[in-house]
Amino acid sequence: MTGEPARVRQMWHLMEPLHAVLYYAPAAFEEAAALGYDTEERWASYFAWRAAPLGASGADEVVRTFHSFAPGMVDRHVPAGWAVAGPDAVLAARLRAVDRTYRALFGDRVEGAGFAEAAALARRAAEAAAPGVPGGLGAANSALPWPDAPHLTLWQAATVLREHRGDGHIAALTGAGLDPVESLVSFAAVGAAPAEVFASRGWSAEEWGAARLRLQERGLLAADGAATDTGRELRAKVELRTDEEAAAPWRALGEAGRERLVELLGEPWLEVIGSGLLPSENTLGIGKV
Repeated sequence: MTGEPARVRQMWHLMEPLHAVLYYAPAAFEEAAALGYDTEERWASYFAWRAAPLGASGADEVVRTFHSFAPGMVDRHVPAGWAVAGPDAVLAARLRAVDRTYRALFGDRVEGAGFAEAAALARRAAEAAAPGVPGGLGAANSALPWPDAPHLTLWQAATVLREHRGDGHIAALTGAGLDPVESLVSFAAVGAAPAEVFASRGWSAEEWGAARLRLQERGLLAADGAATDTGRELRAKVELRTDEEAAAPWRALGEAGRERLVELLGEPWLEVIGSGLLPSENTLGIGKV
């Protein structure tokens, strides 16, 4: 892959880890526990952190906007999570969690000129993503006020860009005729991650098997569960359309701005990856697609 889609995907690979530390950092679990969430597993706080920009959303809205989670899994956490803490309290706590996490990772550099410049560039790109898909997570995060601190602005910009891309990805999957569980099965089939990694999304073995059968009937999967040439072609088209849907912010930033952002974030990216906070295998296919 070359040209603009390759550059857009490079920026996703760069920005995603800077966003995703929220879901794994010790500080985030401490902040979630202080709100009253059960932190024995990460899902109660995950759904709260990620859904809070939508307001006190119901399960149906979260199923739609998150896309890949089984409705039964969502039902266990939404809307019950809003009885623990309201969206405004969650939004304030997630910024505290990011502040603590970034300071632990990057130290005094969060106060420096490099982070300030990176934050300004990332915000310019993120502002070009608005309004995105109406009712999507990109638009919901775009509507939030910007933090004052540059490192928090950087994280929020990464979050807007990540969710804006995700909204486009859902549109691409839907356009390809892939329902949520089929989206995961077909992604595993092209080697994005082992099938067991996707068990975190809550689908039963029966639901997963039924999706595999549907994809086999469409000629997208072979009998052993691997993608056929047709299946690989369809997934490649989905990823390409996702890149196209995510391109506007990077066009707005321009080539020089994008290259400067890559330069500024290269070392922080390496530090996040080297921190051990993020799982080596992920459901997004980072580094695999």
